[in-house]
Amino acid sequence: MIHPFLIDTETLEQNLGRPDLVVIDVRGKAAYAFGGHIPGAVHATWHEFSDPSATAKGLLDPDLGRMEQKIQTLGVSNKSDVVIYSNPFDNWGDEGRMFWMLQYLGHEKLKILDGGWVKWVAEKRRFEHGTVSPKPGRFKTSPNADLIVMKDELKKLVKRPHPETVLVDARSLEEYAGKEIQGIPRAGHIPSAISVPWNGFLNQDATVKDLDRIKANLEETGLHESHEVICYCTGGVRSAWLYVVLKVAGYPKVRNYPGSWWEWSRDFAAPVETDVKLLHKIIGQEEAKPS
Repeated sequence: MIHPFLIDTETLEQNLGRPDLVVIDVRGKAAYAFGGHIPGAVHATWHEFSDPSATAKGLLDPDLGRMEQKIQTLGVSNKSDVVIYSNPFDNWGDEGRMFWMLQYLGHEKLKILDGGWVKWVAEKRRFEHGTVSPKPGRFKTSPNADLIVMKDELKKLVKRPHPETVLVDARSLEEYAGKEIQGIPRAGHIPSAISVPWNGFLNQDATVKDLDRIKANLEETGLHESHEVICYCTGGVRSAWLYVVLKVAGYPKVRNYPGSWWEWSRDFAAPVETDVKLLHKIIGQEEAKPS
């Protein structure tokens, strides 16, 4: 049985053309317009909803009126059924970011296309080219503070014991350990965070893996359903995909940190940890692999 936050390709195709259905393609603009897209799908990327004045690219635009207008332009109303898709093997979890953002802003009828464009094309389902300009929707925001965490709250949290809350780093293990990345002031991770890379949850056909298997693997890392989980990455995109995976796996209390490492690493009052031994181990393993 498919999860309520996911929709399969066959069900979506059967529902195309419904006036209350909005399909959002979050791939690059060229891939959408020239490479083909699901019939009737509109296009948007997470960048369009970022704070235009912030250095940290992942922060959401604080102007709710502007956010509302952009979402309405996509044809979205509060009562619309919204399906989001991407190429899951050619992005950073962008469909998760759009899902989390719309859910945070108060939309309640959201799904992600399981398998995305990868499965849609593999099954030779119909598609079209060009762009779609829908009739504007009537969406009003109602932000849910339970789905987001900001830097100042997180700084206070890590200064005290917090057994009820687990921080999860959705970046690669190398980034978590302390690999230096160009354009990022400091390397490492937020103290107490555990590493759960975002890209380990898909089957070869781009569908989400068996949920019991996902849950068992998460529990092995120390994540339990009783925990409040805070996800972060570099800019709140990979972590938003992890947010979706956790919600699909049945975790009731999950939040995303949109500023993530872009913001955290720039605040030198925000503590950072590295794991030099782990990083050297990873580099050693990579160098030992045959070329």
